Amino acid sequence: MKNNEDVIIRGTALAGKVRVLAALSTSLVQELRQRHDTWPTVTAALGRTVTAAAMMGAMLKGKEKLNVQLKGNGPVGQIVADANADGEARGYVTNPHVDLPLNRVGKLDVAGAVGTEGALYVIKDLGLKEPYRGTSPIVSGEIAEDFTYYFSTSEQTPSAVALGVLVDTDLSVKAAGGFIIQLLPGLSDVEVTEIESRLSQLPSVTTLIDQGLGPEDILKRIFDDVNIMERMPLIFKCSCSLDRVETTLVSLGKAEIESILRDQGRAEVVCHFCNETYSLEADQLEQLIKDPL
Repeated sequence: MKNNEDVIIRGTALAGKVRVLAALSTSLVQELRQRHDTWPTVTAALGRTVTAAAMMGAMLKGKEKLNVQLKGNGPVGQIVADANADGEARGYVTNPHVDLPLNRVGKLDVAGAVGTEGALYVIKDLGLKEPYRGTSPIVSGEIAEDFTYYFSTSEQTPSAVALGVLVDTDLSVKAAGGFIIQLLPGLSDVEVTEIESRLSQLPSVTTLIDQGLGPEDILKRIFDDVNIMERMPLIFKCSCSLDRVETTLVSLGKAEIESILRDQGRAEVVCHFCNETYSLEADQLEQLIKDPL
């Protein structure tokens, strides 16, 4: 796989005492930007969140999937991301048009857009009777730090999360990606200190991607030994369809469909995740009333 193709890699380091995931998500974030018409700061916030969710999805198995909701008190509103074990991800944001001045270090003010108060919610569908639900407070609004805190407190796994989105002057996504490093039992204090030292000296993820480094190259900047167990394409994929829209309308009840038909003459439904519009004309609504699915 070429360095410019979106990909997630999953593996271990330090003889299995560290779990590592890394992603290149430039094309995915660009597609999100185009579908939702996000402005630069929102592109960065949504891109970071979906990239993190995609890597968390890569930790799952089979048909398992997860949903991430970042609900801060900033103007961007809620950020939502879905991902699964097959490298498929999607996401949306309440307010795509948020414009803020650069922050004090001259970067996009993601924390200002997200807010510094609120919570991060993770819901995992593991095929059990009830989904797993985890939550942690927003600690910075920069998103990577918020996921780091989530792993530490909600999943009791000391982790380091790095996420980045570089927006070009024409508003397109120039580079996007990230990594998750999780410390497992058995690490010595010396090894932990060495990891922390290397992380502190590492340039930003987007700087490295912009220089042409792939996810594996970035991990090798942190660890001398990286054992790659899986490498999968990362793609945007939405599960919406006309059938699902019809099922949703039927679930509203016959009276509600009749009301839509009477008041509007047709139904138009827009998918939050991909912005696709589904239109049902009068004859289609009449058919749903007459013969529910």
